[in-house]
Amino acid sequence: MILTLNVAVLLAVIIYFRIRRRVQARSRSDQWLTVSIVLVFGVLIAPTEFGQGLLDVLGNVVKNISASASP
Repeated sequence: MILTLNVAVLLAVIIYFRIRRRVQARSRSDQWLTVSIVLVFGVLIAPTEFGQGLLDVLGNVVKNISASASP
């Protein structure tokens, strides 16, 4: 039996559990580790079809917010 594990999914799980922790108990190095993990996750998910769809959705949301804010 061969088990394959997507690295992006693994990082998403790690990010979820790290973000759930209390913010007050974090050291500066712990914060930098979380930021680094999130950046690697972003690089891994960006070229995928899901990442491109997410980028399009966020782009539309930002465009609609900026259009509604201007007179």
